[in-house]
Amino acid sequence: MPDETPPTPPLPPGKGGVPDDGQGAVVVERRTAKTKPPRMYQVVLLNDDYTPMEFVVMVLQEYFKRDLETATQIMLKIHHEGRGVCGVYSKDVAATKVELVLAAARRGGHPLQCIMEAA
Repeated sequence: MPDETPPTPPLPPGKGGVPDDGQGAVVVERRTAKTKPPRMYQVVLLNDDYTPMEFVVMVLQEYFKRDLETATQIMLKIHHEGRGVCGVYSKDVAATKVELVLAAARRGGHPLQCIMEAA
C-alpha cells in the first residue's frame, strides 16, 4: 500500500525558514489601565419639626450601623444645624440607603427627608 501522508499546510511568513519581509507586522504596546476610584456620595438627613428624635436615632442605628452615642451626636447635629451627614458611600449604595430611609419614614408617618450629594 502506498504511504499516504496528508499534505502539510503552508507556514505563515517568518516561520519555518521563510524570511519575513516586515510587511503587515503590527507592534502593540501594552499600557497599564489607570482606573479612578468611584465617585463618593454623602447621605444627608434634613431637619424637620415633626420627626421624633428617637426615630432619627433608630434610622441612624439601623440603616447606617451607628452606635447609640454616635447616632445621638449626629441627630443633635441635624437638630441644631438643619442637616447631618450619615455616611459616605459609592453612588449605588448611597441611593439605596436614601430610598430605605425614605421608605421607613413613610411607613412611620414621618416627613423625614434624606438626600445624597457628591462628597
